[in-house]
Amino acid sequence: MENNQLKGSAQRIQDLLHQHHLGLKVIEFKETTKTSQDAANAIGCEVGQIAKTLIFKGKNSHKPYCIIASGKNRVDEKKIVHLIGEEIEKPDAEFVLKHTSFAIGGIPPIGFEFENKPLVDEDLLTYTELWAAAGTPNSVFRITPKDLLHITHGTVATVKKS
Repeated sequence: MENNQLKGSAQRIQDLLHQHHLGLKVIEFKETTKTSQDAANAIGCEVGQIAKTLIFKGKNSHKPYCIIASGKNRVDEKKIVHLIGEEIEKPDAEFVLKHTSFAIGGIPPIGFEFENKPLVDEDLLTYTELWAAAGTPNSVFRITPKDLLHITHGTVATVKKS
């Protein structure tokens, strides 16, 4: 499960996590952790404990917006629009890579900065530990909800589809 030699993007996330002095460690799996279900299966946790990082694009501004949602929830785009004040759309992979420097399927909640702080799904706060992608489609790190909010400077919001 754990590997001493982390791949490029996973090592970059490990270096960023180290700067926060929280003892957070990136773990790489042989199996994919690309989807929330894949990650939960590899880790052995509930799908809801997966903090999935989603990127949306402002329809008019073309600004990137970050949503960190529970793996069990579908994001309600209408709620996001209400919270940010702009219509959004799903961006293509090139847009996500350009603005985060990470490929879809391994986007971590850190390692990039947007003008707007990320919106963090309130359901993530119901767990004692979360797991987030660490820059590759088979790497993750464990974090508490409190530490996730601290390192992302995120705003807790109701983002799930009812």
